[in-house]
Amino acid sequence: MLIDTYGRVATDLRVSLTDRCNLRCTYCMPEEGLQWLAKPDLLTDDEIVRLIGIAVTTLGVTEVRFTGGEPLLRPGLVGIVERVAALRPRPQTSLTTNGIGLGRTAAALKAAGLDRVNVSLDTLRPDVFKALTRRDRHRDVLDGLRSARAAGLTPVKVNSVLMPGLNDDEAPDLLAWAVEEDYELRFIEQMPLDAQHGWKREGMVTAGDVLASLRTRFELSPEGADERGSAPAERWIVDGGPHRVGVIASVTRPFCAACDRTRLTADGQIRTCLFATEETDLRTALRSGAPDEEIARVWRLAMWGKKAGSGLDDPSFLQPDRPMSAIGG
Repeated sequence: MLIDTYGRVATDLRVSLTDRCNLRCTYCMPEEGLQWLAKPDLLTDDEIVRLIGIAVTTLGVTEVRFTGGEPLLRPGLVGIVERVAALRPRPQTSLTTNGIGLGRTAAALKAAGLDRVNVSLDTLRPDVFKALTRRDRHRDVLDGLRSARAAGLTPVKVNSVLMPGLNDDEAPDLLAWAVEEDYELRFIEQMPLDAQHGWKREGMVTAGDVLASLRTRFELSPEGADERGSAPAERWIVDGGPHRVGVIASVTRPFCAACDRTRLTADGQIRTCLFATEETDLRTALRSGAPDEEIARVWRLAMWGKKAGSGLDDPSFLQPDRPMSAIGG
């Protein structure tokens, strides 16, 4: 079991498979990209599967989410998914992706054992997509979403970040589209995870802003805390149901008290929080021949030291130096 001093138990493992990405989203990284991790620093496929196996069979993890960077850029992705889905007890598996390339891989991922996907899409307008991501790939993302739905990677969840002056007027249109296409839409407050340190709390589109905008067109009823559990998204029933919309208010309404996540970076570090400034090295232990029991002990110790909160509710919060692409969302 991965328990901390506040009694929270981590059962949800987020695994970053690569720090690389084929988009350059303005809220994530600079236009020229980043200095990527050297290949020897990255965990191999076998190392990733071994660490996930320890988490699932020894430490009580029941859900595994593959992230990046962009996880579809990982050459061995399908094989990793297949091996993780074969673990017993079998964990629930999901993937967070920008959707580029999903049209080619959705069916293979489903056959390998992937349960569902989260796809990032911030706008319905191709010109705004290009401005936000610095790439002209809007059609590819839409194709990827349709392929995921056709393959049965459901519920297909769509993650959207609203940016002032770019797409902050699109919340109702995005929800109408998601309802029509049978996707579950979730708005995420912009978080201080950009490598260029351009995030500013003032002017940020908040959860309150999003909900006010949605209510100009839709009737929203709160789903309730019992339904939410430890999920990061607060959800509302749209126009009486069955569709729902979620808002992840990491900045204005932190949900740290219910957090059940632990994170493995692409280079084999454990992070107890997306915003943590400290990491615990598992890669060295792995490559020095440590047995599973020792790796599990180190992991437990790391989680025992998890802080009470992320610090995002502190106006003086400073974002971590390590960019989001190296940590995993």
